[in-house]
Amino acid sequence: MSETDSLSFPDGPRADLEDAITSLLAQGERVMRTQGRLRALLRASQTVVEQIDLRQVLRRTVEAATELVEAEYGAMGILTPDKKALEQFIYVGLTPDQAQAIGELPEGHGLLGALIADPRPIRLSRIENDERAVGFPAHHPKMGDFLGVPVRIRDEVFGNLYLTNRRNGEFTEEDEQLLGALAATAGFAIENARLFADAQVRELWATAAAELASAIVSTPIDTVLDLLAGRLQEVGGADRVAVLTSTGEDRLRIAASRGDDGTWIPGSFVDPVPPLVAAVLDDAKPHARGRVDPRDRPLLADQAGFGGGPSLAVPLRARTGTWGVMVLVRGRDANPFSPAEIASASDLGSRASIALELARAREDAQRALLAEDRRRIARDLHDHVIQQLFGTGLALQAVGARVGPGADSDEIEEAIEHLDDAIRQIRTVVFALSQRDEASLRHRLLDVVGELSARGHRPPAIRFSGPVDHLVRDGLATDVVAVARELLSNALRHANGDRVSIDVVASDDGVTVTVADDGDGMALDRERRGLANLDERARARRGRFLIDSSPSGTTATWHAPLEAQTPATEAETAR
Repeated sequence: MSETDSLSFPDGPRADLEDAITSLLAQGERVMRTQGRLRALLRASQTVVEQIDLRQVLRRTVEAATELVEAEYGAMGILTPDKKALEQFIYVGLTPDQAQAIGELPEGHGLLGALIADPRPIRLSRIENDERAVGFPAHHPKMGDFLGVPVRIRDEVFGNLYLTNRRNGEFTEEDEQLLGALAATAGFAIENARLFADAQVRELWATAAAELASAIVSTPIDTVLDLLAGRLQEVGGADRVAVLTSTGEDRLRIAASRGDDGTWIPGSFVDPVPPLVAAVLDDAKPHARGRVDPRDRPLLADQAGFGGGPSLAVPLRARTGTWGVMVLVRGRDANPFSPAEIASASDLGSRASIALELARAREDAQRALLAEDRRRIARDLHDHVIQQLFGTGLALQAVGARVGPGADSDEIEEAIEHLDDAIRQIRTVVFALSQRDEASLRHRLLDVVGELSARGHRPPAIRFSGPVDHLVRDGLATDVVAVARELLSNALRHANGDRVSIDVVASDDGVTVTVADDGDGMALDRERRGLANLDERARARRGRFLIDSSPSGTTATWHAPLEAQTPATEAETAR
């Protein structure tokens, strides 16, 4: 036998050896590939758990899942609290132009809805062959294979991972297992991030509630709701905020607003009441929505979509019931209000309501003290000051009688007239300090004087003679108030004088309003619509309106008889 012959092997054993070697090499490759994918899973899991911010955790989870299974597109849908739809949708792989072309993000219908209804993994080799794959937008990128797995937090389904278009072949069972393992890890990371976010939210809202309650107690009541709206926008991350108050007539009024484009006008009424707000009024509980319902759109979003995102309505309650509603609206792409935010906003509303009740009680007590102080001052003026002035006047009259006619007597008479004028003015002050009567003409005229004086003008002197409140009532009183307002306004704005006075005299003959100033006069030949209206009012009541003006001042006199009625009133009497 030759040397060559001694080294030869039979064909059978040699082939078996080659097959064994090939099998070992293949197994080694699979082991190496499996190890590589396991290392990729570890890297993906580490990437996810390193984050504590919830938004970052969600995005990193989608990015890690896409890289792990070599998918072109990936997304995570976050379920609504009722687990029936999607309230958030985080995606990767789409360019900004593609996302803009697609438009509205999915809400959880079709194939995505199937995973919501039955939270078990779905793996498809061709997505278009599945009857559930419907409802995709016209500009959505073309998709081939599909893999979806649920993301659970303990026993609760938080959302779903969606992957499509594997770069090398189709999704395998191994991909499904790896993605399921990543989803389990992501569930724990999401729970930790959510707990951390909730703690931050509660701290932020609790601090805001404490600061707001303190500010309300020391803030004038008429600016409290505006302060509340501003704080809500700041702490709630809202585009639009409104504080609605009940008018007691089953109507809601916008008491304060923030971040508005002009459609939420303070003082205007909300009609019709949106279902979101109506639900709060019905059960006095907070209500939130992930997206604006079309029926809520007139209040919560404008035509350009400003606001139009997640919305929250929170009741404002007192011991007697719900007196208002706080409404917060975020932008379209903003995160929905979390359960922690809803509970914290409700707590802030309760604290604000309590603080507002305390502030109102404090102001009521202050008003009561002020009213009592005013009554005391009025009594002192009436019982002491007026009596002393009156006694002084009588004494001067006696002196004047002894002096006899002459210059000294004239000066004494002038002093007595000044005393009488001072007594009349003090009586006006006493009346103003007394308990208010809304039907009183004198109180209404005092309000006009106070309103015009608040604009920076020197307060006019006001005097009443006769039983003004007893004789002048109803329509005639309304005319007198309008006349006084017009004449005083003209004198204060145009007279350029130092002193303005108004005298209102009521007698059996009628009521006379006289406004005088020491200004530089007025041009009587100039047409003035306001004065023409006063003349028309006088003629309608068979009265008169006269103006006496000179460079040393102007006196305007408006008179109307008591028995005269307006034509409309006479017609009503005839019927």
